[in-house]
Amino acid sequence: MPLEDELGEALRSAGAAFTPDPQALAAAGERRGRRLVARRRAAVAGGSVLALALIGTAGAWTGGLIGGDGRREVASAPPLPGRGTVRPPADGPQERAGTGAVTAQQMTDILKSLLPAGQFTQSESRGSDDQGPMATGVFDDGKGQARIGILLTRIDPAGAMAKEMTTCPERKNVAFDSCEEEKLPDGSRLLLIQSYDYDDSRKSVKDWRATLATPQGYLLDASEYNAPQSKQARPTRAEPPLAMDRMKALVLSEKWRPALEDLPPAPSENSQAKGPEEDAEMFLATLLRGYEIPVADRGGDGGYGYVVLDDGKGRSLVELRVQQVKDSTGFPADAPAQADGVRAKVTQGPAGENAPGVVRWTVDTLRPGGMRITVSAYNAPKQTGPASRSAPALTVEQVKEVALNRHWKDVDGR
Repeated sequence: MPLEDELGEALRSAGAAFTPDPQALAAAGERRGRRLVARRRAAVAGGSVLALALIGTAGAWTGGLIGGDGRREVASAPPLPGRGTVRPPADGPQERAGTGAVTAQQMTDILKSLLPAGQFTQSESRGSDDQGPMATGVFDDGKGQARIGILLTRIDPAGAMAKEMTTCPERKNVAFDSCEEEKLPDGSRLLLIQSYDYDDSRKSVKDWRATLATPQGYLLDASEYNAPQSKQARPTRAEPPLAMDRMKALVLSEKWRPALEDLPPAPSENSQAKGPEEDAEMFLATLLRGYEIPVADRGGDGGYGYVVLDDGKGRSLVELRVQQVKDSTGFPADAPAQADGVRAKVTQGPAGENAPGVVRWTVDTLRPGGMRITVSAYNAPKQTGPASRSAPALTVEQVKEVALNRHWKDVDGR
């Protein structure tokens, strides 16, 4: 699978995975888990947005940054800067790249040098002249092929992201076999987690990762799988190839320092300008008040917001994604334009093969000013189910009303 499909469901939720050619869940309990998942998936969704999101990257423990298709399981959702993404400075993501002191080939060579004996093929990488230097490939030690890779970036060491990226998720929200947090003598925070490539362990592709956040603002995120790809691939071995002590050594290696030092420091999370896409949760909750359906839960981060409605007939998830885009690339070409110039695409159908019995009603819109609004409603409290009712709590017309609300005209400025 091309790396392009790997990096945008910023930071899962954020859907696709790392891309050398960039295009990239609460306060507690399940809400916090969803926020983290949304961020990670956002980070893997599309490159230009990795440039935006790993610029404030996001961390969640499913839909990893390296390898696999990274799809968010919301087919029509656009990639978003994220799983509280910090917005980039006004001068854009290009300012986050380094000088190119470390080349893409050198990134690959460093990764290979830190692996045990074996074959390393299908490699793809980016140097420090691009946002998020990285290296990934398929490693085979004779026991089966496995995708492995690492991403480097800079974050605000005093920001919430550094802590969230190195904090274990709650087990009731994210399936994992083990998770360890460690505070190193130099003040760095390390997370070692053995989890799965989906929100639960129904799928057997294992995702093991080591994430390191240092006091200097360096973030290193390494992932390995027991398959040559994640998600849609079948395992080729019982476990990923590297034991967790080897994964720890991988992110602690001084060999990555030149690439990290070539990247400019990340801006403070508290100093970032806020835009309308950062208030998706509030906007969605406000827009749904008119339907007078009790809200059982709500949350989100950045351009991703969700509420779980409960009318007594079964809980129903409603999601909102907001993104400012430069053009219509990736937007459904067959979406008709309305009198005010807004293009809208309505889809109804199964939520996906990984969510049996779950249906999703989505309205994806693109406004003349470049604001893309996507609203999805499910007949389940989670994207992956289980289904709790026969249809979403909102009708298709109500979903459309939210996506086309005049509120967005004011936000978009047109």
